Amino acid sequence: TKDPEAFTTCTETIIRQVGDIGRMVDEFSSFARMPQPVMERYDLLELCRQSIFLQKTAFPSIEFSFQCDAETLEMNMDSRLMGQALTNLLKNAAESIESKAKDGGGKNKKGGQKKDTPLGQVEVSVAPSDCRAEIIIEDDGYGFPEQSRETLTEPYVTTREKGTGLGLAIVKKIMEDHQGTLILEDRSKGGARVRLILPLGGEVLPVGGNGSKFENHADAPDAHSSSSAASLYGK
Repeated sequence: TKDPEAFTTCTETIIRQVGDIGRMVDEFSSFARMPQPVMERYDLLELCRQSIFLQKTAFPSIEFSFQCDAETLEMNMDSRLMGQALTNLLKNAAESIESKAKDGGGKNKKGGQKKDTPLGQVEVSVAPSDCRAEIIIEDDGYGFPEQSRETLTEPYVTTREKGTGLGLAIVKKIMEDHQGTLILEDRSKGGARVRLILPLGGEVLPVGGNGSKFENHADAPDAHSSSSAASLYGK
């Protein structure tokens, strides 16, 4: 074409589509060849801080916070796999906030917020006890869909146009490999709440045989869009 603008648009579209295909191939490959975990002593809090730092860089318009009373918390884990699980969940949370802001449903509409005002918040906390640690990730995005929530951790289940249906499935598999539990809930003030429960030693937690649970909070508002939430978390 002799139209420079049309040529640029076509080129950008091709590059974006190639990137999408590459991402999907990587996710399919990662899930199909999930390695057996190599357990070693590692500081869970440091892993959380590292994962949050990476997402802060990727999503500068979103506020990330971390809270834990302890300074260190060592446990047996595959730090690479657990890092992948945290990355998937934090990325999901950030993308949900961005989508809600873009649709005008967030507290700060994307493109219209004041300078230095975040689009939303992702709050991460770790609560250790004698035999286990609980990681809680909360965001003020769309939240989880009310319908078919139990299918969100199944492989290849997605309502998202470019989704692979593997994001939460990978997290669930990693939690199973660590004898842990993945729980998807509603944030009390609207949005999503994810709980990862991990044994600090070699104890096996009762996970009901599938490593994931789904819960609703009675005080959670139902104003968020179920269809929008499904498109974000069925990745």
